Amino acid sequence: MSAIKDKDLKYNLHSWSAQGGLDPIVVTKAEGIYFWDENGKKYADMSSQLVNSNLGHGNKAIVDAIIEQAQKIPFMGPAFAMDCRSDAAEAVVKATGFADGAKVFFTNAGAESNENAIKIARQYTGKQKIFSQYRCYHGSSAGAGMLTGEPRHFFNEPGGPGFVKYDGPYAYRAPKACSFKNDDEVADFYLELLENQILYEGPEQIAAIWLESVVGSNGVLIAPVKWYQGVRALCDKYDILMVADEVMAGWYRTGKCFAFQNFGYEPDMITFAKGVTCGYVPLGGVVVQAPIAKFFDDTSMGCGLTYSAHPMGCAAAVATIQEYKNQDIEGKIAVTGKILADTLDSFVDKHPCVGQVRHIGLFSAIELVKDKETREPLVPFGKDPEGIMPKIIGMLKADGFWTYSHENMFVVTPPLIITPEQLEEELAKVDKVLDSVDKMI
Repeated sequence: MSAIKDKDLKYNLHSWSAQGGLDPIVVTKAEGIYFWDENGKKYADMSSQLVNSNLGHGNKAIVDAIIEQAQKIPFMGPAFAMDCRSDAAEAVVKATGFADGAKVFFTNAGAESNENAIKIARQYTGKQKIFSQYRCYHGSSAGAGMLTGEPRHFFNEPGGPGFVKYDGPYAYRAPKACSFKNDDEVADFYLELLENQILYEGPEQIAAIWLESVVGSNGVLIAPVKWYQGVRALCDKYDILMVADEVMAGWYRTGKCFAFQNFGYEPDMITFAKGVTCGYVPLGGVVVQAPIAKFFDDTSMGCGLTYSAHPMGCAAAVATIQEYKNQDIEGKIAVTGKILADTLDSFVDKHPCVGQVRHIGLFSAIELVKDKETREPLVPFGKDPEGIMPKIIGMLKADGFWTYSHENMFVVTPPLIITPEQLEEELAKVDKVLDSVDKMI
């Protein structure tokens, strides 16, 4: 064991893990879409770390912006106006396309963004209940953890009151009695369920309905256009705020700057983090539409953080947003996104273990099954007693393909700078590993 790893295991607690069996890779170099361990092994970062390293490792423009700000004014409390703060706020708000008067409250991460959005929604509406979806992830802090709709929220229970879960569209795992002819029928079914819940829970008590614009770690679940527009209509009908979590899906991951821009609707608030700085410095935030911003002209907003709008985070954000434009990331994804989509679609026909693939831009997941006819998942929901998914991820890592799994799925979410040639090379590794999984089942 290296001295670095020994010290890491002695002093660090690692997230979502039993500590006794950990064997972390010691990373010594990272550049572009790749990183290297202490033994010189190269890995393609095909999950963009935690789907946040959108522009890859070692982007000079972002690094230079951080250095320049650190040398100028590395920190100043959030009550002060600074050029980097003003520029970052303007760039973020303009990227949403929201009407004039929208504003942003900066945080440090996605969970904090959702925590503060909960408080804003409750304060603005005077209502308490918050709806969020099963099979979604919004963070692991107290409030965000209760928004989360998968097993990681169990650690937060019983939690605070007022959090209500609903079923979002997932036609592949719909009740067996369901038979959908098209996406509109899928949307209609789940919208009816949602409206029923709104009525059961009392619309006069519901402050907001949360959704991930595209569900991320829980399988890149992409709802029909009619669903998103239908949720918007229900929120308008019952005077409920619509909040889009863009933490993972935002910043060009889906091919558009924000995922909601693919579906022809506007939320009342968005939460963001990750790709706004590509992880180089922690930064997140909540963007609110003009009516909400105006409400706080005469009402004290009950949100505050020591590191809100951290100068180095804001400087990194300005540089990152400019880099997306300079590198024509949207144009690049139009090419690489099609390669990813076509290749993954071919896996469905080729591999018995692949039940379904889902993709939008460079945001994708492969769902593994034991039987295509019954759609029985390769591992049961919330359980993997034989450690099957870690074995599969281990095979990918052995080939230098770095990603992670969730339930019976694993994600393919490479840095947005990946070239067509690099993408094809890495997807060939997935093809090879899926051959092995076919034999397993």
